[in-house]
Amino acid sequence: MAASVVQEAGRYRRVPPEGGWGLLVGVGMAMMFVVTLGSLPSFGLMFGDFLTELGEETSAIALITSCFFSALSFAGLFTNTLMKKTSCRTVGLIGAVSYIIGSMMTIFVRSTNELLISFAVFQGAGFGLMIPVSYTTFNAYFVEKRVVMMSVAQTLIGLGTMFYPIFIQRSMDAFGFRGCMAVLAAVNSHTLVAMLVMHPVRWHMRRVPVDGTSRVEYGPVPTTATTTGAEEERPTKTEDDFQELPAGQGLCQRNAKLRGSRRASSIPGLGNWSGPVVVSDSTERDTKPATKWQILVDFLDLTLLKDPIYVNIVLGISFALYSDLAFFTLQPMYLFMLSFSKSDVSLIIAIGAGADLISRIFLAISSTCLNIKARYVYLAGALFTIVARFGFLCVFDFYGMAIVTAIMGFLRTWIHVPLPLVFSEYLPQERFPSGYGLFMFLQGNITFAIGPIVGYIRDVTGSYTVSFHCLTLVMALCVIPWFFEICYYRLKRKARKAEPVQNVTIPMIQETKA
Repeated sequence: MAASVVQEAGRYRRVPPEGGWGLLVGVGMAMMFVVTLGSLPSFGLMFGDFLTELGEETSAIALITSCFFSALSFAGLFTNTLMKKTSCRTVGLIGAVSYIIGSMMTIFVRSTNELLISFAVFQGAGFGLMIPVSYTTFNAYFVEKRVVMMSVAQTLIGLGTMFYPIFIQRSMDAFGFRGCMAVLAAVNSHTLVAMLVMHPVRWHMRRVPVDGTSRVEYGPVPTTATTTGAEEERPTKTEDDFQELPAGQGLCQRNAKLRGSRRASSIPGLGNWSGPVVVSDSTERDTKPATKWQILVDFLDLTLLKDPIYVNIVLGISFALYSDLAFFTLQPMYLFMLSFSKSDVSLIIAIGAGADLISRIFLAISSTCLNIKARYVYLAGALFTIVARFGFLCVFDFYGMAIVTAIMGFLRTWIHVPLPLVFSEYLPQERFPSGYGLFMFLQGNITFAIGPIVGYIRDVTGSYTVSFHCLTLVMALCVIPWFFEICYYRLKRKARKAEPVQNVTIPMIQETKA
């Protein structure tokens, strides 16, 4: 039996399915994001009247949304550790259960504190656990078709979020506040189904003949009869290991191989590094007892904070995301102040979501023709959003507001869709999960720190215009540093090209075995 397995392992190599069950994974990811992201821009529609009755309107919205992203960030940070101890799908199911519990608790809320616990803590933490699981599983199933399939999934997300505000308004009119929360709790329970389809990719890997024939076999990776459960979680170490495991794949497979050394994550990514090829001897260092600070650094992968480009990316995206989400959260309240009816407000939000959908389709089509870095797309979206917001504050009629909202909705896609691709472009393959988790942690804390400030400014000044200008300034904190960084490194590269080329011997230090 063992001999036949070895013979078969020599004839086939395992590759991601690029379809098959991966299509259900993409649908599950889209379903999860529709029911979670759809409620954020409609927060004012759902809880506006409830918070107005309590006398806590803008300040409560700013506080709750800030706590939501803070809980999301902490949950995303611990996802890395949870995935080492259990499977990716189990972590996603824990997040789905937490999100559903929070949704059910919102049915019975009577105060701001209860809404803070149900919506911000339970739903925020559940969402934070499901995001890395969805991206990690999706990246594991698709390598060659990743950009195309991500565009299709994002299009489905845009289609769902376009009808979400209208659905909420119809539910509010038909069932009232409590009834609408009950309906949304039932809708949010679909996150459980979305996480159930997040199968480990090893269950559906294709076995492609090494000789290049067209025969392809699907099915679980073959194992010997004596293989233990823990060994099944770790793929056999062959020369094709790093080809078979795509970028950003689940920590439940890849980290098992990297656990032997605290710096082992830099070894597989040498192909992405432009410096000298140096494989350090980590065995001797790992025999020394790790200090408490070293344990914290390894746990959070804080060495990424030594990279100024990574820090600039994290800060820029954190500021842009907070500015975008806070703006669209306050927009319904601003429209109510301008005496727009609830049906008009829900229609304007739906128009913005429809423009978002069109933009996702546009990005999906253009990605097949143009090869533009995701970070440049993100930068352009943030820059044009700043311009559109000034136009937003200059219109007061329904048609003008709908047109400007459609423009901002179109540009909003450029801020949300390329987000994971910005990190996957810059980070080495094995550091994507930890790097993205650290970003979520920092982004949530930044949101928690500056979130209440905008609500406080609104309450003190009594003006939404001042609050929107502050949010536009926060968006500029993404555009300006990124622009200077790109210009600096371009000038630096030109200066290096102008220098005479010298022949330098690249040393190779072999890794010693314990």
